[in-house]
Amino acid sequence: MTAIKYIIFAVISTLFNLLFQYFSFGIYNGWGSLYVAMFLGTLAGLIVKYVLDKKFIFYHEVKNKKDDAKKFALYSLMGVFTTIIFWGMEIAFDHLSQDPNAKYLGAIIGLSIGYVIKYFLDKKFVFIHKEEIA
Repeated sequence: MTAIKYIIFAVISTLFNLLFQYFSFGIYNGWGSLYVAMFLGTLAGLIVKYVLDKKFIFYHEVKNKKDDAKKFALYSLMGVFTTIIFWGMEIAFDHLSQDPNAKYLGAIIGLSIGYVIKYFLDKKFVFIHKEEIA
């Protein structure tokens, strides 16, 4: 059941990411707009995914705002490597194809690969259960 929920949340987060990118291009489509859109999409997807993973995948109860901020920072740090995969795929698809929508296909592929890796990183380093430490 966890795998199904995780896949659903990854799809939701991906949709948020791509929608923010799409709207970003609607607002600004000049020099560097792909990078602005990827950054905004990544931020939107990160926040949505963190809340869903924390509550419904890892069932983490925060002690206070400081604890939540530390978890979010660590969660974000674990996402750096996977974000490189995602951005690399999106940029590659954008540069290798004349189709303006190719970047979204690259984003979906990159995010899919990244989310699989991120689950294991988060399980091992972010949302550690006390019984797993002993």
